[in-house]
Amino acid sequence: MGKIPPNIFYRIFRNRPYEQTCEKMRSFTLSRNNDTQDEVWFLDHLPVFTIGKLGKPHNLLSRTQIPLVQSDRGGDITYHGPGQLVVYLLLDLARRNLGVRQLVSLIENTLISLLSSYGVRASTMEQVPGVFVGRKKIGFLGLRVRRGKTYHGFSLNIDMDLAPFKIINPCGYEGLEVTDLKALGKNTEMKVVVDDIKSILDLNLRKIGRST
Repeated sequence: MGKIPPNIFYRIFRNRPYEQTCEKMRSFTLSRNNDTQDEVWFLDHLPVFTIGKLGKPHNLLSRTQIPLVQSDRGGDITYHGPGQLVVYLLLDLARRNLGVRQLVSLIENTLISLLSSYGVRASTMEQVPGVFVGRKKIGFLGLRVRRGKTYHGFSLNIDMDLAPFKIINPCGYEGLEVTDLKALGKNTEMKVVVDDIKSILDLNLRKIGRST
């Protein structure tokens, strides 16, 4: 049996500005050493559009008072706002015997398992990262790796204003529709979702640690 990976320290924040949060993630990642405990941050952001390193500015379709922020994560343009749970993964990949592709699959499987527990059938789509209910996207992901350590992570729409998604090509895909748990008839509190993701994510990470 393989070595059980170290525990994760979980933090919960509310209504965090995007740029300040990203700077804290970068600082944490660049200053950590081999003994630094992995962390997972749960939060929601003030309204903001973010665009990844290779994103195209024309995917913002009209002018808006919502700020647009350049991000160092992967992926194209997306929207964050109240009622969307954002989960940032500050992990040491080598210590957890994880590759980037494996981590992406772990995130997607975590979200699919979570939604299944709420009676929502979700799946992935070929060549389009994230999690979908039918053809509507509900779970988003974008990662950055520095020195073998990850930051950024994934988000899940719970009960939010979906209108801002209509003035972008979400994730760079024209006509891509999005949804949230509320629109699917699931009135689930964010605190409950946080606790459920903790359980599923911790279990999935430990499975990988034991199998290597």
